[in-house]
Amino acid sequence: MKQFENILCVAEPSIAQVPVLARAVSLAENNQADLTVIDVLPVVTAGLGMLPGGLSSAQLQSAVVSKHRTEMESLVAPYWQRRGIQVEVLVGQMYLEAIRAVLRNKYDLLIKSAENPDFIERLFGSNDMQLLRMCPCPLWLTRPDDKSKYGCILAAVNFNLDNISDRVEESLNQQILELASSLALSDFAKLHLLHVWDAPAEMMVRSWSDNPDEAARTYVEGERSRHERALSRLHDKLRDQIGKEVHDHLSPQLHLRRGAASIVIPEVVRQLQADLVVMGTVARTGIAGLLIGNTAEAILEQLQCSVLAVKPPGFVSPIRLSE
Repeated sequence: MKQFENILCVAEPSIAQVPVLARAVSLAENNQADLTVIDVLPVVTAGLGMLPGGLSSAQLQSAVVSKHRTEMESLVAPYWQRRGIQVEVLVGQMYLEAIRAVLRNKYDLLIKSAENPDFIERLFGSNDMQLLRMCPCPLWLTRPDDKSKYGCILAAVNFNLDNISDRVEESLNQQILELASSLALSDFAKLHLLHVWDAPAEMMVRSWSDNPDEAARTYVEGERSRHERALSRLHDKLRDQIGKEVHDHLSPQLHLRRGAASIVIPEVVRQLQADLVVMGTVARTGIAGLLIGNTAEAILEQLQCSVLAVKPPGFVSPIRLSE
C-alpha cells in the first residue's frame, strides 16, 4: 500500500545514521517517493577574539556548510544508484528548520534517529519532543540501533464513545491503522492493535447505589462492552480497507486493556517487545499551540522503541515560514 510521496530524512552527525538512512531509502523505494536528506547546523559566528584578517562569520558559516555537505554526500553515496536523493544543509535550530522544510516542501513524512540523550533514561531528546509537538506531518523517530526489519508493530488507538460521530478521531485512527498495517506487511511483522479503556464513574456509581458492588460491576461491564464493540468495529473497518486476504495474512491481534493509557501502553510495549509504536499525539486540532496531549507526552517519555507519531487531519503547526 502506497503511503508516502515526499520523504524528509533528518541526519544528525552525532548519532549513527546508517540505520535511519537505510530505512528512509527503503521507504522511498517501496513507495516510489522522493527523498531528501538534510543536516541542520547551528549559526556560526566569528568570535571577538579572532585575529585581524581571519574569516568573517559569513565565510566561516559557508566553510562549515560546505564541509557538512561533502560529508552528507559521502553518507548517501552508497544509495544513489538505488534512489535519487536530494541533499541539503540548513542553518538554524534543528527542530525549527526541519518543520519549516516540511511546510515549505510539503513533505508527508519526517524520519530521523532519536537523540537518545545519555544523561537521562529517555530515548527522545529535546529536539525530538519539539518535533513531536509541532511537526505537522507524520514523524518517525527511530532507535539509533534500529532493526532493518521490525518483528512487532503496535498500533495504539482511542475512541470518544460519547461522540461516536467524531470525524477527527475516526480519521486519526484510520491513519494509524493504515500506516501500521502497511509497515507490518512490508516488514513481515506481527501487528497488534491496542485500545486502553477505563470506567471513570465507578466510585460515583458505588456511592449512589443501595447495592454498590452489583451497581459497580454492571457499570464497569457496560463500559468494557462499549469499548470492546468500538474496537471490533475499527477492526472490521481495517479488514474492509485492506481486504480479507491481506487481513488474514496479517492476522492482527486485538488488545483491550483497562487502566490509564500512560501506564498501560508502555507496559504492553514492554510485554510484546514491540519494535515500533504507531500512535496519535494530540486529541484535538485547529488551535495553534495545542501541541501534544499530556497522556501522549507521558507515554513517549517512557518508550524505548521507535515511534511513528501521527497528527489529526487539519493540525496547525505553530511554526511559520515567515518567522
